[in-house]
Amino acid sequence: MTKPIPEVTPNTWSFLRDPMIKPTGFREYDARWKYPEEINLPGMTALGLGLGTQMRKRGIAPVIAVGNDYRDYSLAIKNALILGLMQAGIQVKDIGPALSPMAYFAQFHLDVPAVAMVTASHNPNGWTGVKMGFERPLTHGPDEMSELRDIVLNGEGVTHEGGSYEFVEGVKEAYIDDLVGDFRISRPLKVVCATGNGTASAFAPEIFERMGVEVMPSHNRLDYTFPNYNPNPEAMEMLHDMSDTVKSSGADMALGFDGDGDRCGVVDDEGEEIFADKVGVIMARDLAKLYPNATFVADVKSTGLFASDPELQAHGVKADYWKTGHSHMKRRVKEINALAGFEKSGHYFLAEPIGRGYDCGMRVAVEICKLMDRNPDQSMSDLRKALPKTWSTPTMSPYAADTEKYDILKRLVDKLVAKADAGESLAGRAIKEVVTVNGARVILDNGSWGLVRASSNTPNLVVVCESSESEEEMRAIFADIDAVIRTEPGVGDYDQTI
Repeated sequence: MTKPIPEVTPNTWSFLRDPMIKPTGFREYDARWKYPEEINLPGMTALGLGLGTQMRKRGIAPVIAVGNDYRDYSLAIKNALILGLMQAGIQVKDIGPALSPMAYFAQFHLDVPAVAMVTASHNPNGWTGVKMGFERPLTHGPDEMSELRDIVLNGEGVTHEGGSYEFVEGVKEAYIDDLVGDFRISRPLKVVCATGNGTASAFAPEIFERMGVEVMPSHNRLDYTFPNYNPNPEAMEMLHDMSDTVKSSGADMALGFDGDGDRCGVVDDEGEEIFADKVGVIMARDLAKLYPNATFVADVKSTGLFASDPELQAHGVKADYWKTGHSHMKRRVKEINALAGFEKSGHYFLAEPIGRGYDCGMRVAVEICKLMDRNPDQSMSDLRKALPKTWSTPTMSPYAADTEKYDILKRLVDKLVAKADAGESLAGRAIKEVVTVNGARVILDNGSWGLVRASSNTPNLVVVCESSESEEEMRAIFADIDAVIRTEPGVGDYDQTI
């Protein structure tokens, strides 16, 4: 295998011939590049050969399910990836256009050990990437990504005989059957289905209708130009649009999905945009009644309510706070045999007997409808208002270059730990502890907290703050965390702020 080069100018002879891969595209738990600026089609073929080589190196049966999201260039990317996999002697089972969780489902449905899903997830158009995994329901974590990166960038891919290609029909239908089964909702429920013209447009309306839910469409026509907004239910633009549609339609709630369908966002019947970690607490409360003494995993960006909510405590729930990132969370849920994992970004990992442990926005939508069915006298706003009140920021992302962000974060963690060790306060309160499992989560003596970590997928830091006391305290926490962040000249502007 030829060593890929890090940069090739588009519209040149070399661009059509030589594999080009920018090394920074290999992230903690998936791979993402701007296309064609950071990877070309020969580069994607080199990635496929490297992934196939990694499978053989690890003794994994040479069979893989491969899918692609609904972007105009994803099919070309997938075909280039498949070519490399076949060069490595891998039997490819192409499931066609898909959601990421449909590709994960295909591993179980087709009984294959590996998956590769061509998607840029919620990144805007111009990005591509691959989510991949060997040990279902897990996807690559830092160790697997580091190994793959070395194989690909060092030109260590090895060709092997036995590669083949098969297009597999019927996986979408089997996936929807698996999600809904024979469940039919027994209460009237009108739901705004928001898909932002992304891949979920081909799935979500059908799933709701099959459950007997009245669907209020919101940008459900497939359109890879994303004419209204980039489908990302963590972005306020999408949440505001969902809220407006709820208010104008009188719907019971809105459920929105990202570009590859592995995340779900919620707006209640009053048009209130509920951050995904709070939705997780609502779901955990409901599930705790059915499965007392359950363990729930929450990522470090999530609300402190998983640990402090009296109702969860009354049902013997154990909360485990862990690293942000879908691969980290999937692995943790499996390792400690948790019932579910909840991530502030809207990735939820519902394990047996509810789901299979991978993140699936459609599964979350089905389970929320079941939750509403089990609580026929309550609205989603009732369930929201029943939670202990906290004040939290959106997820904010100041710019930090991919090549610098981890070094910047290390210095910021050291500064925040030193602040705690010196007995200094934050927002006028004593610092109880600094959790450094993933960046720095600075916890105050009243349970309020502020977090800074590095984004795994984009050139950014990530900042989230929550107060158990007031909006004023939340803003004070952010101001003090930001003051430390501003000591680093490599950090730029925020994408949004409070």
